[in-house]
Amino acid sequence: MKLTKEQWSWVFYDWANSGYGIIVTTAVLPIYFKGIAAANGVSAANATAYWGYANSLGTLLVALLAPFLGALADYQGYKKRLLTSFSILGMVMTLGLAVLPTTQWQWLLVVYIISVLGYSGGNLFYDSFLTDVSDNRSMDRISSIGYGFGYLGGVIAFMLFMVLQLTHGFGQLSSTAVARWGFVLAALWWVIFFLPLPLNVHQRHSLSVTQAPLKQSWHRVWQTIRHLRQYQHLAWFLIAYFCYIDGVDTIFTMATSIGLDIGIDSTTLIMVLLVVQLVAFPCSIFYGWLAGKTSTRTGILMAIMVYLIICVDALRLQTTTDFWVLAILVGTSQGGIQALSRSYFGRIVPKNRASEFFGFYNILGKFSAVLGPVLVGVVTQLTGQSRIGAASLAILFILGLVIFWSIPRQAIDNA
Repeated sequence: MKLTKEQWSWVFYDWANSGYGIIVTTAVLPIYFKGIAAANGVSAANATAYWGYANSLGTLLVALLAPFLGALADYQGYKKRLLTSFSILGMVMTLGLAVLPTTQWQWLLVVYIISVLGYSGGNLFYDSFLTDVSDNRSMDRISSIGYGFGYLGGVIAFMLFMVLQLTHGFGQLSSTAVARWGFVLAALWWVIFFLPLPLNVHQRHSLSVTQAPLKQSWHRVWQTIRHLRQYQHLAWFLIAYFCYIDGVDTIFTMATSIGLDIGIDSTTLIMVLLVVQLVAFPCSIFYGWLAGKTSTRTGILMAIMVYLIICVDALRLQTTTDFWVLAILVGTSQGGIQALSRSYFGRIVPKNRASEFFGFYNILGKFSAVLGPVLVGVVTQLTGQSRIGAASLAILFILGLVIFWSIPRQAIDNA
């Protein structure tokens, strides 16, 4: 992994905000919020609903703004400025979660929504910087290493938090205080490992700055939408990506509920989460190597096939051992399919408009887990078995596979 200082600085941004992803979004804040809400007289059902509304609103705001923000970032000097601004916003709001009084549960949701905006906005500009820190030949490898180290960084940050959790802050902290220090840890993790990026990463592909960049950014987005026929390869890939990444995200988001349905306890589920992250680290890097030896197309097709196997195997899901096997299979390809999709897209977009197109990529990523959960829910209700609901996700992977396979070979020879 002979990367330049600039490339390592880019990679470690994924490491930097991984603490937010696993500590704030996944493991701690949902439980902390429900406890705070209950202490203030909010019913469990209402607390769950409010948490869902907050996540939906945060996702919607990011999705609607993404193409415009991406188009703005394509102007010379704007990309790093926007990445830094949104990252600082996310860091400050993450610290804000730690200092809000426990009586202010409504403000806790508001601060969380703003932190999501900072986190997701930062990721948009980070993804588009891939075209600046690598060329077409090295893009798969760099993207895969970024995802791999992101998973590893998340595991290490979460393990540090677990030391606080299991020792009750070395005997000095209540459960509420432990959660607050978890938010501080996530923010500091983000700050420390973010610092190399603004120092060493530079925007190499850009558009000349106009007198009215905000107005021109909106104009460019609408022009792209109106002339989408000029970008048929991009459009078909985004449709395929939407289908299969919907399945990927749904498996991740529904895994806990399915695990509880077959009797797996919460401690085991946390262990499964950590193991999946650890497996994803080397396997993400492996997919980058595989794409280099074969092609990005081959790597993506292989990852989709692995997920099809997971869906079929879900039909026999009955025991904890079965769940572990499926979880490890997910770990082998979760990072790989995300990394190669990013590098594939980065290779085919116009380089001086990469951020704008990554804005559309970001929209589909945010809305990806829409069809999947509904499909799982409906099939589970009709059959009374969540494992059949999980298996039904094969439909999305088959659609993604067929569409991706159908893209003309001459259009993807360079990918």
